[in-house]
Amino acid sequence: MTTITLDGPTNILVIEGLTMAEAKPEFVAEIAAAAPEGSVVRVAKNLKEAATAAEELDVEVILGFFNERLFSAVPNLRWVHATASGVDSFMFDAFVNSDVVLTGEKGLVGGHLADTGFGLLLALTRQIHTAIKLGPDAWAHRVEMRMKEIELDGLTMGVVGFGGTGRAMARRAVAFGMNTIAVDEYPSPGEHGVEEVWPGDRLDELLATSDVVALCCPLTPTTDKLINATTLAAMKPGSYVVNVTRGEIIDGDDLVAALESGHLGGAALDVAPGEPLPADHRLFQLDNVAMTPHTAGASQHRAPRNVARFVDNLGRAQRGEALDGVVDKNVGF
Repeated sequence: MTTITLDGPTNILVIEGLTMAEAKPEFVAEIAAAAPEGSVVRVAKNLKEAATAAEELDVEVILGFFNERLFSAVPNLRWVHATASGVDSFMFDAFVNSDVVLTGEKGLVGGHLADTGFGLLLALTRQIHTAIKLGPDAWAHRVEMRMKEIELDGLTMGVVGFGGTGRAMARRAVAFGMNTIAVDEYPSPGEHGVEEVWPGDRLDELLATSDVVALCCPLTPTTDKLINATTLAAMKPGSYVVNVTRGEIIDGDDLVAALESGHLGGAALDVAPGEPLPADHRLFQLDNVAMTPHTAGASQHRAPRNVARFVDNLGRAQRGEALDGVVDKNVGF
């Protein structure tokens, strides 16, 4: 159980960023109302403003993104609540080895990522991406497009990482008539069509069984290049891979080779290693790739959900209760 005690006025720094582009007045008001009496809530539009605020304010709590430079400027920091689902960029040694508590969006992010994942998958399996690229000329390719289209009903989706995003992908797979299986570092009883969540050592079995492999895990030392030449070779010939979490989970060169050889049927990607990819990258040129520019994380509900969790945690901290959404810095999620 992870707790933090806030028993007096607390200096809170809110840092705007990609997933919370604006700290709306109502957000700030909610935070101020939930914080201990006499607390100060300061908003910074970026890390540069945050550094200035850190010089003027003895920051104890941060809501938002931060980096190693800012961390060194807030010696009395006690708690960070990340406005990010993937916290791999926070995992520098000084922070990991500190006593600062990290919480975030664990369990809150999933639906919008899965929406994009399924959108990209359907763009491939139903040749929607081809029709959009061809425009009016698509009519000249109608027959060959129809020959490539497949139906998801009855196929098997293997979910790698059965957290919020993995569960959301499984729910959508069931709605499309698919069978679902899953692996996770923490095996558990299944749901959303998954009878049992397998341990990680059954990954090869999942890859060999799945028509679609959905990567829904965080980026950690264990998952870095988890999908490489060896694991790609273990996948069923003609299968599809979907990735909406972190690009570095897949070895980019090995993915291109598997797609060019025809071993993979296609790749549905919102993320890629080394973003942004150069304009002449092979992934942009392959017909069996549908890709968006790391936009799956956007949702009108995301910032309000995250602020609501932070506000709830402010109350928990004053009552001595366990915080929600705690990240284990030693494992990275």
